[in-house]
Amino acid sequence: MEFISIIMGSKSDWKVMQECVEILKKFDCAYEVIISSAHRSPERTKEYIKDAQNRGACVFIAAAGMAAHLAGAIAAQTSKPVIGVPLDSSSLGGLDALLSTVQMPSGMPVATMAIGKSGAINAAYFAMQILSLKNEELSGKLIEDRVIKSKKVELDSNEIEIRIV
Repeated sequence: MEFISIIMGSKSDWKVMQECVEILKKFDCAYEVIISSAHRSPERTKEYIKDAQNRGACVFIAAAGMAAHLAGAIAAQTSKPVIGVPLDSSSLGGLDALLSTVQMPSGMPVATMAIGKSGAINAAYFAMQILSLKNEELSGKLIEDRVIKSKKVELDSNEIEIRIV
């Protein structure tokens, strides 16, 4: 079974990454979540990536703050797409995590999302877009979601819209 793997550097990351999980649940997308650190448990991370790939992981989402090397550590172990979610866990407001996640050497790409909640949500959507390349049902659900979002913008505007006549 194909699934999306979500790996967090620490338990404190769960509050933000629950947002990612909620989106995947909404679309009935298979996923699993673990905590594994690039620095504190590098062997666990390496072993998990190999095992997850063998069991059907198609996309990895890595969430970490501060030095945020988790996405890069995962990218070093797989040729599957890796999506990084930088988290705000330091006095730098997540900028350190963003720079650590986005600064990858040539040939080791990590798709880097925004810092925090919006990044977690966009990681879920981006992972599903990747899976939708081979999954027509998921593709249809994503298109339907866009239509719903578009209609909501129009409804919201109708509630407050003022035009010069």
